[in-house]
Amino acid sequence: MNAAQNLKPLVLCADDYAQEAGVSHAIVQLARQGRLSATSAMVLSPRWPQDAAPLAELRERLDVGLHLDWTSPYAQAAGHGLTLARAMRRAWLGGFERSGARTVIERQFDLFEAHWQAAPDHVDGHQHVQQFAGIREPLVELLARRYGAKKPWLRLSRAPAGQRDLKSRVMACMGANALESRAFHAGLPSTAGLSGIYNFSGDQAAYARRMAGWLSASPAGTVLMCHPGTGETDAAAPPDPIADARAHEWAHLGSALFTEQLTRAQATLVRGSALFTA
Repeated sequence: MNAAQNLKPLVLCADDYAQEAGVSHAIVQLARQGRLSATSAMVLSPRWPQDAAPLAELRERLDVGLHLDWTSPYAQAAGHGLTLARAMRRAWLGGFERSGARTVIERQFDLFEAHWQAAPDHVDGHQHVQQFAGIREPLVELLARRYGAKKPWLRLSRAPAGQRDLKSRVMACMGANALESRAFHAGLPSTAGLSGIYNFSGDQAAYARRMAGWLSASPAGTVLMCHPGTGETDAAAPPDPIADARAHEWAHLGSALFTEQLTRAQATLVRGSALFTA
């Protein structure tokens, strides 16, 4: 048996592609090194049309998906955005109005496809809005109708057992089980667990320790999210509250220590499209 077949498959997905130049640069560089197996694009960013191009050379090595957006400054500039607190409140108090949410989702699919020239490999959400009531229902309906037999995989924001703290429990309570149920009944592939959840505090060494724990404790098939960036900011881009954490993540994921951690955890990075849609 091939030794690689004995390794634990994990999906390492870099969120926020196209948010700003430093984020896109870090993600492309890490993907070229084979340190990522997926990325999720913020298509409302004015950078998306130009930043889609560098991903083309990685098409066969990297899943590229839609980072559905309701809460970034770009979403607010587009007219439908809310702060995360207001979006969570709306989801809890009856949910988003579905017809309006469907229009917003369709526009983001259109923007993704216009510059990628293909359907997304997966769909997740900026600050996990893909699970919110009033968003998850039209999202599942549109995915089933729009993409036919080759449906993108859906990311569930639910931490594996043993990795659940207050933040991850709140995330899951926003609709992970409801989204999973709807996806199942619609014949959509979805993930089992999401790792890589933390409060973006600490230095590079702290992130390295967290990564070692996530790689070791995550079951096969877990999606591990990350948020790398070079630390550089666009003059016209909105302020990034996690810029320092992005730089720590980028430095660690590009290091020899990260490859050693994968080896120690007997893990390998694979595309979600190979795991969830085969």
